[in-house]
Amino acid sequence: MDHWTVGKFVGLFSFKGLYTLSFSFVFGMSLWVTFIGGVIAYKTLPRQHFSTLQHRTFPIYFKLNALVSTGLLLVWIRNHSSVITHIAHPTIPDVSQAYALVVAAASQALNSLWIGPATGKLLIVRLKLEKQEGKDAHDADVSAEMKAMNAKFARLHGYSSLANLVSFLALAFHGLWIGNYGISA
Repeated sequence: MDHWTVGKFVGLFSFKGLYTLSFSFVFGMSLWVTFIGGVIAYKTLPRQHFSTLQHRTFPIYFKLNALVSTGLLLVWIRNHSSVITHIAHPTIPDVSQAYALVVAAASQALNSLWIGPATGKLLIVRLKLEKQEGKDAHDADVSAEMKAMNAKFARLHGYSSLANLVSFLALAFHGLWIGNYGISA
């Protein structure tokens, strides 16, 4: 019987394998958060609890997504030297894949560094105002201040959702590419 040794385990390691696992992780996480877990939480939890969950989850999700996508981009560029020499030619397949990874990372970095924090701060203020007014933010007879806050929150949430969707689509584009052609240079 063949026994596993540390040497055999280390022999299983490869950068192609690590790239594939990293891509699978970030794409799966994006798919889950965007289309499955978030929908389940929204339909299951009271709005305030859902808001609190998203407020705690999204900063980690955005940062992790941006970091892993950036790591994938760096490895892609390292393994595809034509990206640097042809950076201005997005019709070259390796370059278009680098662009897809830039879009994925930049969208989530935008969410992590600007949109997410602004939305989170507004959410906290809105929850406090709900307590002061003794009304749900979506009640018809809320104050003008609450209505303005709701409009700003909706706008920021829309920007965040759009950035997240763009990132997901860029990752899906990259995933379809590597599924068909692999990750090799």
